[in-house]
Amino acid sequence: MKFYWIKTHFFIKKVFPRYVWSLPNSKKIVYLTFDDGPTPKITDFVLSELSKFKAKATFFCIGANIKKHPNLFAEILADGHQIGNHTFNHLNGWQTNNEDYLENVLLCENEIEKISNNRYKLFRAPYGKIRSFQANILLKKGYKIIMWDVLSADFDTSISREKCLKNVIDNMQSGSIIVFHDSVKAFPNLEYTLPKALAILKDRGFAFEAIELK
Repeated sequence: MKFYWIKTHFFIKKVFPRYVWSLPNSKKIVYLTFDDGPTPKITDFVLSELSKFKAKATFFCIGANIKKHPNLFAEILADGHQIGNHTFNHLNGWQTNNEDYLENVLLCENEIEKISNNRYKLFRAPYGKIRSFQANILLKKGYKIIMWDVLSADFDTSISREKCLKNVIDNMQSGSIIVFHDSVKAFPNLEYTLPKALAILKDRGFAFEAIELK
């Protein structure tokens, strides 16, 4: 049985205060994020939907996918979105020794810097699983570790697309960092949820911005 929090528990945020869980504001701004791309056709779909709503987002990209699809990665940047490091091979930090994990982050960084200067140095750990030592090194290197406030659970093939949408709409608030995935596995839920979430939140007066932490 899978277990995960759709709305990140207040206690977790307190235990890991150096990680960015949300960006509270009074301007009704939310932050959409997309993990695991770039993925042909799926990332294209996401970019198209964001464009319709003049929405900006943050894409946490896998280095291997950047290497395979550099033109698609460049499109993300050309559309004015922000990008972040999601390791080169989507590694679980809890299951990877520190040296290998940090080397994998560097490999992804190198791919990003071939196309972008990555001046904001954002990082999201795959699965949200990262050891304290790994995090400490990345923080010292100037990375901001971005977690999330709301999980769409689009990756969960056992839930309905309607439940995926409900996860987002019922749990977000101004400043929420919301996780989607531009991946093959998530696409059945994402294809339904993203356009509807954008429309509903826009009707409620929300705007969508990329994460830019210096």
